[in-house]
Amino acid sequence: MNKKILACALLGMAAFSLGGGNTGAAESVTIPTKTYSGKDFPVEYREVLPLDAVRVRYPGFKAETVILEAGTIRREGAMPLPCDILFERDKEIILRDGTKIYADIFRPVDDGKYPAILCISPYGKEIGGQHIDDIPNRMGIPLNATSGLERFEGADPAYWVSKGYAVVNPDPRGAYSSEGNINYWGRQYAEDGYDIVEWIAAQNWSNEKVGMSGNSWLTVSQWFIAAEQPPHLAAIAPWEGFSDHYRETSHNGGILTPEFPELIAETFSSKNGLLEDQPAMIVDYPFLNEYWEDKIARLENIKIPAYVVASYTNPVHTYGTFMGYRKIHSKDKWLRVHLTQEWHDYYNPENVADLTKFFDFYLKGENNNWKDTPKVRLSVYDLEGGDVVNRAENEFPLKRTKYQKLFLDATTKNLSNKKIFAQSSAEYDSDSDNSQIIFKHKFDSETELTGYMKLHLWVSALDNDDMDLKVKVEKISADGKILNQNNFGGVSADGQLRVSCRKLDAQKSTEAQPYLDGKSEQKLKAGEIVPVEIGIWPMGMIYHKGESLQLTISAYKPANVKLTFGSAKIPVPVEKFTFAPNEKVTQKILGGDSEEVANESEVVHSPKTHNKGRHKFFTGGKYDSYLLIPVIK
Repeated sequence: MNKKILACALLGMAAFSLGGGNTGAAESVTIPTKTYSGKDFPVEYREVLPLDAVRVRYPGFKAETVILEAGTIRREGAMPLPCDILFERDKEIILRDGTKIYADIFRPVDDGKYPAILCISPYGKEIGGQHIDDIPNRMGIPLNATSGLERFEGADPAYWVSKGYAVVNPDPRGAYSSEGNINYWGRQYAEDGYDIVEWIAAQNWSNEKVGMSGNSWLTVSQWFIAAEQPPHLAAIAPWEGFSDHYRETSHNGGILTPEFPELIAETFSSKNGLLEDQPAMIVDYPFLNEYWEDKIARLENIKIPAYVVASYTNPVHTYGTFMGYRKIHSKDKWLRVHLTQEWHDYYNPENVADLTKFFDFYLKGENNNWKDTPKVRLSVYDLEGGDVVNRAENEFPLKRTKYQKLFLDATTKNLSNKKIFAQSSAEYDSDSDNSQIIFKHKFDSETELTGYMKLHLWVSALDNDDMDLKVKVEKISADGKILNQNNFGGVSADGQLRVSCRKLDAQKSTEAQPYLDGKSEQKLKAGEIVPVEIGIWPMGMIYHKGESLQLTISAYKPANVKLTFGSAKIPVPVEKFTFAPNEKVTQKILGGDSEEVANESEVVHSPKTHNKGRHKFFTGGKYDSYLLIPVIK
């Protein structure tokens, strides 16, 4: 029997629908799924890879308790274990509805009561379909920087057990051998997380204090689970991750962007379950509804201590991490902003030690003066050797920010401190390869821009009823060189907007941060000229005298994202979990395929943009187009 039909028959509540809108799916399965609205929403589900698929790198199910000896290794080149570790593998956890999931637990061998660090995602609690080895040069993280016991983007058990902690890595509902269907956050995922936290606290080795750590999906998990307020969750450390899936990733600026979620969805695996088909939901439900409301973390419910880490350059996480820090109601919260890359930053020994101090204070009760840590440690790009790192501040955005308008002049292609009175316009053909207009502003003195920017722009679609726009702010050296790269990738402040989705939520919008309503569309009429507000995600940049800010307005084009998750071949021992360095052990290779998908007919492709023909932009006079910049005094 088809896996979908079987799973839905078991649930006894599935509704089938043929076709998948713009998804290209031959058949979709709809299952009522609980949401925070109090109603079940008909959510589309898809097949996932079986456990024996090469790219998911599943090492197999084996319920056992063993001692991993100090000095042994998980793989050649990895860090030797600094201490003995009691390893409980595939430990059963039963959720409130009776669903059984399985976790790996690493904890000290000695009897005692220990705090736990929970790291949760469906990527696989061991090796899994995503691994740092899949990334070129491992993003600069040496193989011996960690033990290899860690799950992707999670805490290294070898380090944390040596510091007196347990690390708990569950495969959540539906993932790998855990029962059920895989969910993308929301109420079901959050309630499951609550149950896992409380299960950990009830174990005889627990000191009843649980923390959460991890990056990306593991951070998003923290926003949602902490909002459920499990009594024994004592502190969280969200290390870059969005908090409003609708506005920050799936429909950023109102533009449907299923590309990245699709690439992630293709890496999941389940023994008998299905996957919430988020890419299909993105395309089939373009406007904010109770399903997408369920994917917005209830940040105001989070009141426990939090150590939040953000950067300016992650296209998926930047906005939501800063917003998470700002919106949580924790009395004790800290923000650190770095200039590298999330995985590199997370496994940096200095930062691991810093996180240890935070957890020692809140999970162990150690009097280690953590509270003397500056509430905000801010970094600011220079890109010419003078980056500012960990500058102590009291808040973000900075209270001393002075917002300034740089007015666009379509005639000179400049940005001016002074209002432009002469009306003019500029246009491009959105169907061409060079569909962009560039404006520049030269600084006559050193200027720091740190915080949120906004582009207020008057637009018209001459040949269509809509337009998809992309804006980018970059730095130009005094000799005209574009400075938009560091050792970890691109450095720019970006924003985007589907013009028909320009309606704002007036109550939530501010001068520097337009907040889209998301519930409807307003198509353009022939010849209509309308103002739009395009939010630009946070950036910190220093401009020296003679250097320029470059603003590029272009026709949005879908991202051509290519990930090689599953491609790396990871050797692991067949019999032992760890082994002595240079010991001859029989090994098996996990991985080596990044192309396999569960069902080609369910792959969601980028929908067509709303661009066609000429885009025209108006400046000067009543068309007061301007870039709002955050000047730090």
